[in-house]
Amino acid sequence: MRTMKLGSSSLEVPVLAVGCMRINGLEKAEAERFVQTSLEHGANFFDHADIYGGGKCEEIFADAIHMNDDVREKIILQSKCGIRSGTFDFSKEHILDSVDAILKRLRTDYLDILLLHRPDALVEPHEVAEAFDKLESSGKVRHFGVSNQNPMQIQLLKKAVKQPLVANQLQLSITNANMISNGINVNMTVDSSINRDGSILDYCRLNDITIQPWSPFQYGFFEGVFLGSEKFPELNKVIDEVAAKYEVSNTTIAIAWLLRHPAQMQPVTGTMNIERILDCIKASEVHLTREEWYAIYRAAGNILP
Repeated sequence: MRTMKLGSSSLEVPVLAVGCMRINGLEKAEAERFVQTSLEHGANFFDHADIYGGGKCEEIFADAIHMNDDVREKIILQSKCGIRSGTFDFSKEHILDSVDAILKRLRTDYLDILLLHRPDALVEPHEVAEAFDKLESSGKVRHFGVSNQNPMQIQLLKKAVKQPLVANQLQLSITNANMISNGINVNMTVDSSINRDGSILDYCRLNDITIQPWSPFQYGFFEGVFLGSEKFPELNKVIDEVAAKYEVSNTTIAIAWLLRHPAQMQPVTGTMNIERILDCIKASEVHLTREEWYAIYRAAGNILP
């Protein structure tokens, strides 16, 4: 699979991250086959979070990949922390305790990347900085980032945190593309011109922060998958036409649409289906034309001024 640099780091990563949020829905043998198939095709970047399956997803993954020192050298592990039941928590104590628990479940000594999961309204940047410093100096975390944060929230952290923030995981798909649309419909009196995220797309590009789109096949907030949906007939028609041209699946084209953007994003898959993960991986070989990219964009109901 094609690779890229993660943010401003020297870490070379696949252009696709394998999301493991649903791995607890697989039987042991299925999980082993899924993980092994991903590895065989160069998809060795695995995304986790301490809340996925209440922590069980990380344990299941470690079992499925038969974690040991040799295996660990061949993979890139990312996990997230900061969400607790009924609250968000970026306190120093919670971050440190969370990482220790994550490492224990994944049966490893370190994470390649730790992301802060969702913004904590009560965040104290100096506590985050102290936690990051301790995690870095102890070797438990090598790189740091955020998830679902806007530019000013990142700037607030950067006021205290000395480590580069190399990634920002954000909801983005063909049908959930406001971070792109508001930059196209500047100064227009239409809904898509509303800047809901503080120009996070441009901010991340300017500051060498890799955007990791989550739910790349979803519309709304987990309302469903747009591929094959009766709600998006024109979009599926255009995607299917482009897929036929490249002799790939509609899944491949949906990911290729994200990869075509010059921000050099790293989509996070969510599928546990082997056929679909292979279709996602194929997207790294497809380079849509400008005309194809815009045709898909418009077919989803996005407008051009």
